[in-house]
Amino acid sequence: MYKVLLLEFNEICPPLLDRWMGEGKLPNFAALHRASQVFTTVADELDPENLEPWIQWYSIHTGLPYSQHKVFHLTDGPRRDHVDVWQELQKLDKSVMNCSSMNARAISGARTFYLPDPWCATEPAYPRALEKFKAVVYRNVQEYSRGAVAAPALELAAFLLFLAGHGLSTATVAAILRQLLLERVAQRDVAWKRVPLLDQLQFDVFRHYYRRLRPDFATFFVNSTAHLQHSYWRHMDPSLFMIKPSPEEMETYGNAILFGYQAMDRLLHQFFSLTDPQTVIILCSALSQQPFLNRESRGGQHFYRLRDPAGFLRLIGVTPTLVEPIMTHQYMLRFRNRSEAVQAMVVLQSIRLGNDRVFGIEHSADDSLSLGCQIFDRVEIDTELTGCGGYNNKLRFFDILYPIDAVKSARHHPEGVLWIRSGVPRVHREHASILDIAPTIYDLMGVRPNTALSGASLAPQFESRHDLERQIA
Repeated sequence: MYKVLLLEFNEICPPLLDRWMGEGKLPNFAALHRASQVFTTVADELDPENLEPWIQWYSIHTGLPYSQHKVFHLTDGPRRDHVDVWQELQKLDKSVMNCSSMNARAISGARTFYLPDPWCATEPAYPRALEKFKAVVYRNVQEYSRGAVAAPALELAAFLLFLAGHGLSTATVAAILRQLLLERVAQRDVAWKRVPLLDQLQFDVFRHYYRRLRPDFATFFVNSTAHLQHSYWRHMDPSLFMIKPSPEEMETYGNAILFGYQAMDRLLHQFFSLTDPQTVIILCSALSQQPFLNRESRGGQHFYRLRDPAGFLRLIGVTPTLVEPIMTHQYMLRFRNRSEAVQAMVVLQSIRLGNDRVFGIEHSADDSLSLGCQIFDRVEIDTELTGCGGYNNKLRFFDILYPIDAVKSARHHPEGVLWIRSGVPRVHREHASILDIAPTIYDLMGVRPNTALSGASLAPQFESRHDLERQIA
């Protein structure tokens, strides 16, 4: 019946949207809100341990709850065999695009586009030419905490040539040049303002392929504002926190989150221009965020990242076949078999800073471990570590780890955004489940999936199914 474009703006918050739309600062969000069936969603898991975007997005895409799919880590999704919305629609002879949706398996074939999220870089992009774009994006997202990351010359040249032939706009080039000039002349930190530039580059590429494929179903995922919220909530609303930002920090970061929302607002306008009246735009956030107050006396949650993961693991006698960076401070370690993974876990669990275990380690699969530093308080003194396997020389904490500049001052919240552009505004007071999103997509597209779903379509709650004929221009 309809085509669907699912905009996945990770972790944007209903209260912040209401506030800034009311102040006239988000005109395109406001336009979409005025033409949409507006729902507040709730995650399928309320346990804080399971309230993670890589879990909740997987639930949305498969229509299955965490209790059934059990995908707990980033990079687990591509290794599982649950049928997701892109695969189901491909079976029904629909053209599909997945632009960086989180924790999703690769797709390929005629009338198909697939760009993996930057944390699942082992998944092959399709068409294969996208690998040139993927390589540079992956490097910069994974290593952002080290500052600007220069790609090898040949890789960068291939990236620029790819962009030149695949939709790079003069507006994006101008925005990049303005940012580089600002970084040269500014008297304070402005590097964080680079974050939306990746969204814009990704949109240019997406637009190029979208116009060619005119897909029946497409998704577009961005994480920029979620990152800014985690890092700068304390600067947006210092009244909530015992430890206040300095005046200099407030001047630098006080409007960082609004900056992110306004960049997304401009992106929305471009999507309005891209779609036709037979395409239903759905805006979804999966989760949202709230201030992280239980660590306020310590100034927020601090993160530490391995300087040289492979080198450190060799020192202590741990030899995975693959080390994959995932989120912020975490890595996925792949081993030849379960026995090697168990032995590595024993070694890594023994490493301590004083009485505190340094690393959190969990089984991801029989042959894999998730590894991340689990010390989240500020480390003031560079102390010697104990229990470093067979390594006999002394290792100190900052020999192997470095602090990530951004201090986390916001955490995940189970409520999320779900706006379905119908042409007629209606704010639904009852919460919807994120598990209702996949059935709603299938219903709007007029198809019957062959897989069992846990949720129910929200379309019958619309005031009139004819609402969808009256979409915004």
